[in-house]
Amino acid sequence: MATPELPGQVRDLVDHLAGIPGVEAVTLRGSPPAGIAGGTWDLAVYYRGRFDHTALSAFPGEVAAPGDWGRVLNGGARLGLKSERVEIHYRDLDHVEHWIARTQDGHYEVDGLAGVVGFPTYALAAEAAVGGVLAGSLDLQIAYPAVLAEKASTQWREQARSSIEHARRRAQEGDRMGTSKHLARASLQAAHARLAQARRWVVHEKEILETAEMERMNKLLLGLSSDPATLMQRVMQAKAFLELE
Repeated sequence: MATPELPGQVRDLVDHLAGIPGVEAVTLRGSPPAGIAGGTWDLAVYYRGRFDHTALSAFPGEVAAPGDWGRVLNGGARLGLKSERVEIHYRDLDHVEHWIARTQDGHYEVDGLAGVVGFPTYALAAEAAVGGVLAGSLDLQIAYPAVLAEKASTQWREQARSSIEHARRRAQEGDRMGTSKHLARASLQAAHARLAQARRWVVHEKEILETAEMERMNKLLLGLSSDPATLMQRVMQAKAFLELE
């Protein structure tokens, strides 16, 4: 990822983060939000040892301690600067290196605390592989292992089939909300499967359908009725589109 030009207040924050003891790098986790209404700068802070999150108390917003967001996501902060919003994710390098090493034999786990279908541990490798370094240095260039691609694509597709089956059962009952929930899960799981098969890193669920060229699912999820026959038709359309036969 090319390093973007940062607004002054974001640049000041990045410099502040880089100056916290133990911090080795600050990176951009996702695309720059420039020109996008309501966009958020999504940063990762890589550190060794202890990270003093109280160093962020001078900035307006919500600051969590390391570990507050779970064993994989760790912790972070959501800050509102004068004209920019910033989300910060803490990344303990010892922890990150552990999960990167596990990707080499295809092993990963999914943390259910984040997103609709969870946060796969290989997303930590994805962040290191595609993130643009804004300050410091990060020597974690990662190739997508073929064994991970095979295992992740298979497992995500199996989960997508299960979600479609749950959606079918809810549709038979005329349960619009339940059908919608399981169709959404199937869509994201199928997108994960497609991107894993293509050995393309996934950092988070944002825009994953677009990245996997599956935007049509957004339309299939709109305007669901409570009529069982209509719901079932929509589920079958989704099943065919997601290639979950």
